[in-house]
Amino acid sequence: MVSIEQTGASVQDRAPASTSKFYLAAWRWHFYAGLYVIPFFMVLAVTGMAMAWIAYIDGRDGERIAVVPQQVAQSVSAQADAALAVIPGGALRQYVAPRADDLAAIFRVDLDGKATMVAVDPYSATVLAEFPRRSGWYDFFDNVHSDLMLGVTGDRMIEVAASLGMVLIATGLYMWWPRTSGWRAALVPSFVRGGRVMWRSLHGVAGFWISLFLVFFLLSGLSWAGVWGEKMVQAWSQFPAAKWDNVPLSDDTHASMNHGPKEVPWALEQTPMPASGSQAGQAGLPAGSEVTIDAMDQLARSIGFDGRYQMNVPSGETGVYTFSRDSMSTDSSDPTSDRTVHVDRYTGNILADVRFEDYSWAGKAMAVGVALHMGTMGLWSVLANTLICTSVLFLCISGVVMWWKRRAQGLRLSAPPLPRDMPLWQGATLVALAVSMAFPMAGLTLLAVMALDALVVSRIPRLKRALS
Repeated sequence: MVSIEQTGASVQDRAPASTSKFYLAAWRWHFYAGLYVIPFFMVLAVTGMAMAWIAYIDGRDGERIAVVPQQVAQSVSAQADAALAVIPGGALRQYVAPRADDLAAIFRVDLDGKATMVAVDPYSATVLAEFPRRSGWYDFFDNVHSDLMLGVTGDRMIEVAASLGMVLIATGLYMWWPRTSGWRAALVPSFVRGGRVMWRSLHGVAGFWISLFLVFFLLSGLSWAGVWGEKMVQAWSQFPAAKWDNVPLSDDTHASMNHGPKEVPWALEQTPMPASGSQAGQAGLPAGSEVTIDAMDQLARSIGFDGRYQMNVPSGETGVYTFSRDSMSTDSSDPTSDRTVHVDRYTGNILADVRFEDYSWAGKAMAVGVALHMGTMGLWSVLANTLICTSVLFLCISGVVMWWKRRAQGLRLSAPPLPRDMPLWQGATLVALAVSMAFPMAGLTLLAVMALDALVVSRIPRLKRALS
């Protein structure tokens, strides 16, 4: 968060020896963590802002296509037939209801492993547009934001960056915490002296103000990550399928409904899907009713799915109809209204009805956290995210500027000096162990760096000078 420009001697003039040495150690870790974190944070900030604005203006699925409202809309089946007609031989997979009366409906049609989104005027059943699913600018930025378009490797790289970001925040707060200068210097930037001192003040104050928000963004993002999120947090916070009154369960989990970006609520992703083909569940349709897409739409409306919602059509003999609405998919701006309903494809019985209040405390926190993280709670959240992202960009740029101004000449990193005989090494070790246990990818990275420093860098004088 902040890098000081003073030398080790000047620090020791202002503080006890043990404190100044620990200060220098924190500064050194802050510096090296920043070397790795800065490029990733800049990418995350830019792509995050882009996604928030694209979703607000154009829609995540490009669904904000205007139509002229009429008094009567065509049946959903008639609209679906129009969508299927433009892709002969295709199979209907999803219906996305319009969020407002003056917007198009969206249908997903699959053919030969390729998914196409078809926009249909709900009043005339006329096809307005068709485009490959997840092919827009939103999806490009989302792919970069989630894994740098490198799959698992990119996910791990970003998880390391986010985990080290916690180290960056902790060391930055420790260094900038007002010990003798007072809170005004910590909270209000100074432009009096200019140069490195001014940049240090701007960097420290900005970092101090957004540190809490940045922790929130990192934790909510890490909760989707492959190691800390899926293996450590999400695994024990999933919604228990046992609450579904012993309905038949599929071998698939809710994650099977993800295609590319995350689409399923965090709390449900690892929960098994219910299966069609029994008399289980609560009556949804009147006895003897035919289970059609029109009947399913009417059922969804009758049980409270107003405005935009998504209907996944069954796939396979045991597949179910799934109605869903969640703020993560921009269906609504209120995460507490999240809801997922599964319906038997043969009987029309409701097999599962999961609402926000059914989530665990971690699931509730993530439902709200993801909505805030993505800026899907209205214009105010988009503007708030923009402010945070631009602040992160400023911290990254100002950190580079400070390093540039204090760097030594020649091919050297000009890293902060390593304190000798630091008496607080036990405390530093405990901090490192705590970080390693809380964030495994950060712990592995710290261990790798320390091993590299002890076994390689320290034994090669020229390399040691270059990295100092």
